[in-house]
Amino acid sequence: MNDDSLRQAAGQTPGQPLGQTSGRARPAGTFWFPGPWVGGIAMVLGPLLMSAGVLLRIRYHFFFPQQLQAYDAEPTLMVAAYSLFVAGNVLMWPAIVTLAQMIGVTRPGWAVWGGSLVMFGLFTRTFHGGIDHLAFQLVGVQGLSTATKAVADSYGAWDVFRFPALTIVTGWVVLAIGAYRSRVLGPIRSFALGWMWILALGTLKGTEVPQSPIALTGLCVAFMPLGVRVLRDGPRPSRRLWVLIALAVTLTVLIMLFGPEG
Repeated sequence: MNDDSLRQAAGQTPGQPLGQTSGRARPAGTFWFPGPWVGGIAMVLGPLLMSAGVLLRIRYHFFFPQQLQAYDAEPTLMVAAYSLFVAGNVLMWPAIVTLAQMIGVTRPGWAVWGGSLVMFGLFTRTFHGGIDHLAFQLVGVQGLSTATKAVADSYGAWDVFRFPALTIVTGWVVLAIGAYRSRVLGPIRSFALGWMWILALGTLKGTEVPQSPIALTGLCVAFMPLGVRVLRDGPRPSRRLWVLIALAVTLTVLIMLFGPEG
Protein backbone atom coordinates (compact mmCIF):
# COMPACT_ATOMS: atom_id res chain seq x y z
CA MET A 1 0.00 0.00 0.00
CA ASN A 2 1.51 3.35 -1.04
CA ASP A 3 1.02 6.78 0.52
CA ASP A 4 -1.91 7.66 -1.77
CA SER A 5 -3.67 4.44 -0.75
CA LEU A 6 -3.21 5.34 2.91
CA ARG A 7 -4.58 8.81 2.24
CA GLN A 8 -7.60 7.39 0.38
CA ALA A 9 -8.31 4.96 3.23
CA ALA A 10 -8.31 7.86 5.67
CA GLY A 11 -10.47 10.08 3.50
CA GLN A 12 -7.60 12.26 2.34
CA THR A 13 -6.99 13.66 -1.11
CA PRO A 14 -3.96 12.56 -3.18
CA GLY A 15 -0.87 14.59 -2.33
CA GLN A 16 -2.20 15.68 1.05
CA PRO A 17 0.30 15.18 3.92
CA LEU A 18 -0.22 11.95 5.83
CA GLY A 19 -2.19 12.45 9.01
CA GLN A 20 -4.31 15.25 7.56
CA THR A 21 -7.85 14.81 6.34
CA SER A 22 -10.23 16.75 4.19
CA GLY A 23 -12.96 18.79 5.83
CA ARG A 24 -15.58 16.33 4.59
CA ALA A 25 -13.87 13.33 6.17
CA ARG A 26 -13.25 14.84 9.59
CA PRO A 27 -14.80 18.04 10.97
CA ALA A 28 -11.51 19.00 12.65
CA GLY A 29 -10.11 19.89 9.23
CA THR A 30 -6.40 19.56 8.53
CA PHE A 31 -5.03 20.12 12.04
CA TRP A 32 -3.24 17.30 13.81
CA PHE A 33 -1.08 17.31 16.91
CA PRO A 34 1.84 17.94 17.26
CA GLY A 35 2.03 18.89 13.59
CA PRO A 36 4.57 17.99 10.89
CA TRP A 37 7.31 20.40 11.95
CA VAL A 38 7.44 19.51 15.63
CA GLY A 39 7.00 15.82 14.87
CA GLY A 40 9.43 15.71 11.96
CA ILE A 41 12.19 17.62 13.74
CA ALA A 42 11.76 15.41 16.82
CA MET A 43 12.08 12.28 14.65
CA VAL A 44 15.39 13.53 13.29
CA LEU A 45 16.94 15.11 16.39
CA GLY A 46 15.69 12.70 19.08
CA PRO A 47 17.60 9.61 17.85
CA LEU A 48 20.71 11.72 17.13
CA LEU A 49 20.81 13.19 20.64
CA MET A 50 20.25 9.83 22.33
CA SER A 51 22.92 8.21 20.17
CA ALA A 52 25.41 10.98 20.91
CA GLY A 53 24.83 10.56 24.64
CA VAL A 54 25.37 6.81 24.44
CA LEU A 55 28.57 7.17 22.41
CA LEU A 56 30.08 9.77 24.75
CA ARG A 57 29.94 7.37 27.70
CA ILE A 58 30.62 4.15 25.81
CA ARG A 59 34.15 3.77 27.18
CA TYR A 60 32.88 3.27 30.73
CA HIS A 61 31.19 0.20 32.21
CA PHE A 62 27.43 0.64 32.25
CA PHE A 63 26.70 -0.01 35.95
CA PHE A 64 26.37 2.81 38.51
CA PRO A 65 29.70 2.52 40.45
CA GLN A 66 31.67 2.94 37.25
CA GLN A 67 29.35 5.70 36.03
CA LEU A 68 29.94 7.66 39.24
CA GLN A 69 33.68 7.07 38.93
CA ALA A 70 33.52 8.36 35.37
CA TYR A 71 31.75 11.51 36.53
CA ASP A 72 34.36 12.03 39.25
CA ALA A 73 37.11 11.79 36.61
CA GLU A 74 35.39 13.62 33.72
CA PRO A 75 32.34 15.56 34.97
CA THR A 76 31.90 17.68 31.84
CA LEU A 77 31.90 14.64 29.57
CA MET A 78 29.41 12.71 31.70
CA VAL A 79 27.06 15.67 32.16
CA ALA A 80 27.08 16.15 28.39
CA ALA A 81 26.44 12.43 27.79
CA TYR A 82 23.51 12.17 30.19
CA SER A 83 22.04 15.54 29.17
CA LEU A 84 22.07 14.64 25.48
CA PHE A 85 20.47 11.28 26.17
CA VAL A 86 17.63 12.62 28.32
CA ALA A 87 17.03 15.52 25.90
CA GLY A 88 16.67 13.02 23.07
CA ASN A 89 14.33 10.95 25.22
CA VAL A 90 12.11 14.01 25.81
CA LEU A 91 12.04 14.64 22.06
CA MET A 92 10.70 11.13 21.61
CA TRP A 93 7.20 12.16 22.73
CA PRO A 94 6.34 14.27 19.64
CA ALA A 95 8.08 11.69 17.47
CA ILE A 96 5.99 8.86 18.94
CA VAL A 97 2.76 10.86 18.70
CA THR A 98 3.52 11.63 15.04
CA LEU A 99 4.24 7.99 14.24
CA ALA A 100 1.07 6.90 16.06
CA GLN A 101 -0.88 9.48 14.05
CA MET A 102 0.37 7.93 10.82
CA ILE A 103 -0.21 4.36 11.95
CA GLY A 104 -3.71 5.26 13.13
CA VAL A 105 -4.81 6.15 9.59
CA THR A 106 -5.32 2.45 8.89
CA ARG A 107 -4.45 0.64 12.14
CA PRO A 108 -5.88 2.72 15.01
CA GLY A 109 -5.69 -0.07 17.57
CA TRP A 110 -1.98 -0.64 17.05
CA ALA A 111 -1.42 3.13 17.10
CA VAL A 112 -3.23 3.64 20.41
CA TRP A 113 -1.61 0.74 22.24
CA GLY A 114 1.88 1.06 20.79
CA GLY A 115 2.01 4.83 21.17
CA SER A 116 0.55 4.80 24.69
CA LEU A 117 2.84 2.07 26.00
CA VAL A 118 5.98 3.77 24.72
CA MET A 119 4.85 7.19 25.96
CA PHE A 120 4.31 5.91 29.50
CA GLY A 121 7.78 4.39 29.39
CA LEU A 122 9.34 7.68 28.31
CA PHE A 123 8.22 9.21 31.61
CA THR A 124 10.24 6.55 33.43
CA ARG A 125 13.40 7.39 31.49
CA THR A 126 12.93 11.09 32.29
CA PHE A 127 12.39 10.23 35.97
CA HIS A 128 15.64 8.27 35.96
CA GLY A 129 17.36 11.24 34.37
CA GLY A 130 16.49 13.32 37.43
CA ILE A 131 17.91 10.66 39.75
CA ASP A 132 21.08 10.50 37.65
CA HIS A 133 21.51 14.26 37.96
CA LEU A 134 21.14 14.15 41.76
CA ALA A 135 23.59 11.24 42.04
CA PHE A 136 26.21 13.16 40.08
CA GLN A 137 25.72 16.19 42.34
CA LEU A 138 26.33 13.98 45.37
CA VAL A 139 29.75 13.14 43.96
CA GLY A 140 30.58 16.82 43.80
CA VAL A 141 29.31 17.81 47.24
CA GLN A 142 29.78 14.63 49.31
CA GLY A 143 32.57 12.79 47.51
CA LEU A 144 32.70 9.66 45.38
CA SER A 145 32.58 7.06 48.16
CA THR A 146 29.62 8.67 49.94
CA ALA A 147 27.70 9.09 46.68
CA THR A 148 28.36 5.48 45.67
CA LYS A 149 27.17 4.21 49.07
CA ALA A 150 24.03 6.38 48.91
CA VAL A 151 23.12 5.07 45.45
CA ALA A 152 23.89 1.46 46.41
CA ASP A 153 21.81 1.62 49.59
CA SER A 154 18.80 3.11 47.79
CA TYR A 155 19.12 1.38 44.40
CA GLY A 156 16.20 -1.00 44.89
CA ALA A 157 13.88 1.53 46.51
CA TRP A 158 10.25 1.32 45.37
CA ASP A 159 8.78 4.06 43.24
CA VAL A 160 5.63 4.43 41.17
CA PHE A 161 7.62 4.63 37.92
CA ARG A 162 8.55 0.96 38.14
CA PHE A 163 5.21 0.15 36.49
CA PRO A 164 5.61 2.32 33.34
CA ALA A 165 9.10 0.85 33.00
CA LEU A 166 7.47 -2.41 31.94
CA THR A 167 5.39 -0.73 29.26
CA ILE A 168 8.29 0.61 27.22
CA VAL A 169 9.75 -2.87 26.76
CA THR A 170 6.59 -4.16 25.08
CA GLY A 171 5.58 -0.79 23.65
CA TRP A 172 8.37 -0.57 21.10
CA VAL A 173 7.50 -4.02 19.77
CA VAL A 174 3.78 -3.19 19.53
CA LEU A 175 4.60 0.12 17.81
CA ALA A 176 6.94 -1.60 15.36
CA ILE A 177 4.27 -4.16 14.44
CA GLY A 178 1.76 -1.36 13.95
CA ALA A 179 4.20 0.55 11.74
CA TYR A 180 4.67 -2.54 9.59
CA ARG A 181 0.99 -3.51 9.37
CA SER A 182 0.00 0.05 8.45
CA ARG A 183 2.83 0.23 5.87
CA VAL A 184 4.14 3.43 7.44
CA LEU A 185 7.48 1.62 7.70
CA GLY A 186 8.74 -1.27 5.62
CA PRO A 187 9.78 -4.61 7.13
CA ILE A 188 13.46 -3.71 7.66
CA ARG A 189 12.81 -0.36 9.34
CA SER A 190 9.94 -1.79 11.41
CA PHE A 191 12.25 -4.56 12.60
CA ALA A 192 14.92 -1.96 13.40
CA LEU A 193 12.42 0.07 15.44
CA GLY A 194 11.42 -2.99 17.46
CA TRP A 195 15.00 -3.42 18.69
CA MET A 196 14.54 -0.42 20.98
CA TRP A 197 13.12 -2.85 23.55
CA ILE A 198 16.67 -3.94 24.46
CA LEU A 199 17.86 -0.43 25.44
CA ALA A 200 18.93 -0.44 29.09
CA LEU A 201 16.53 1.17 31.55
CA GLY A 202 17.33 2.23 35.10
CA THR A 203 19.25 4.57 37.37
CA LEU A 204 22.74 5.50 36.15
CA LYS A 205 22.63 2.95 33.35
CA GLY A 206 25.43 3.77 30.95
CA THR A 207 26.10 2.23 27.56
CA GLU A 208 25.63 -1.53 27.34
CA VAL A 209 27.63 -3.01 24.48
CA PRO A 210 26.32 -4.12 22.05
CA GLN A 211 22.69 -3.63 23.17
CA SER A 212 22.61 0.18 23.35
CA PRO A 213 24.32 0.86 19.98
CA ILE A 214 22.11 -1.74 18.27
CA ALA A 215 18.91 -0.27 19.74
CA LEU A 216 19.73 3.34 18.87
CA THR A 217 21.02 2.47 15.41
CA GLY A 218 17.64 0.86 14.81
CA LEU A 219 15.88 3.98 16.08
CA CYS A 220 17.91 6.16 13.70
CA VAL A 221 17.19 3.86 10.76
CA ALA A 222 13.46 3.85 11.52
CA PHE A 223 12.84 7.46 12.52
CA MET A 224 15.25 9.77 10.73
CA PRO A 225 14.17 9.07 7.12
CA LEU A 226 10.54 9.17 8.24
CA GLY A 227 11.13 12.52 9.94
CA VAL A 228 12.62 13.94 6.73
CA ARG A 229 9.55 12.70 4.85
CA VAL A 230 7.18 14.30 7.36
CA LEU A 231 9.04 17.60 7.07
CA ARG A 232 9.07 17.43 3.27
CA ASP A 233 5.34 16.70 3.04
CA GLY A 234 4.36 19.33 5.60
CA PRO A 235 3.45 22.95 4.81
CA ARG A 236 6.24 25.49 4.67
CA PRO A 237 6.47 27.53 7.89
CA SER A 238 5.67 31.21 7.62
CA ARG A 239 8.18 33.96 8.31
CA ARG A 240 6.29 34.78 11.51
CA LEU A 241 6.74 31.19 12.71
CA TRP A 242 10.50 31.33 12.04
CA VAL A 243 10.71 34.54 14.10
CA LEU A 244 8.82 32.92 16.98
CA ILE A 245 11.07 29.84 16.82
CA ALA A 246 14.19 32.02 16.88
CA LEU A 247 12.89 33.97 19.87
CA ALA A 248 11.95 30.78 21.73
CA VAL A 249 15.37 29.23 21.13
CA THR A 250 17.16 32.42 22.18
CA LEU A 251 15.08 32.73 25.34
CA THR A 252 15.70 29.08 26.22
CA VAL A 253 19.46 29.45 25.80
CA LEU A 254 19.51 32.62 27.91
CA ILE A 255 17.54 30.94 30.71
CA MET A 256 19.87 27.93 30.64
CA LEU A 257 22.98 30.13 30.80
CA PHE A 258 21.90 32.92 33.13
CA GLY A 259 18.66 31.81 34.78
CA PRO A 260 18.29 31.17 38.51
CA GLU A 261 19.43 27.82 39.86
CA GLY A 262 17.34 25.40 41.85
